[in-house]
Amino acid sequence: MTTNSTTSKQVVTDFFQAVNERRLADFPRYMALDVVDHNKVVFGEPDEPGAAFDGFRQQLDAFGAARMEPQELIAEGDRVVARLLVTGTHTGYHPRMPEPTHRSCEVEQIWTFTVTDGRISEIRAVSDRLGMFLQLGWDWPTAD
Repeated sequence: MTTNSTTSKQVVTDFFQAVNERRLADFPRYMALDVVDHNKVVFGEPDEPGAAFDGFRQQLDAFGAARMEPQELIAEGDRVVARLLVTGTHTGYHPRMPEPTHRSCEVEQIWTFTVTDGRISEIRAVSDRLGMFLQLGWDWPTAD
């Protein structure tokens, strides 16, 4: 089944709405069960197809009132590029910083999605992690 630009864009829009409304049970409607996430959402997330489901859950658990607001969506065929404004307050456990800082952040991110058969099958992202870490008061990771 070929996915067109309009359908791909709608899948991504609906996915972000589910994220923002914390409808985790609806994620399989928008993400393939074997979705490949090249941008690990959390430190230590397993590097295996489908791991993004737990990664998103962990992020939502760690950040109260987190929002991923698309500022721009560009679609061509089965690909959608989203420029996002991501906001949240660190209020829960996160593998990179287990103790909540109760600080907020606002960063831009750019995500590229591949949509296959009406579901997100692949995710790539670039985000301002340094800006996020500075705003949240997190230590920058070091190489061991």
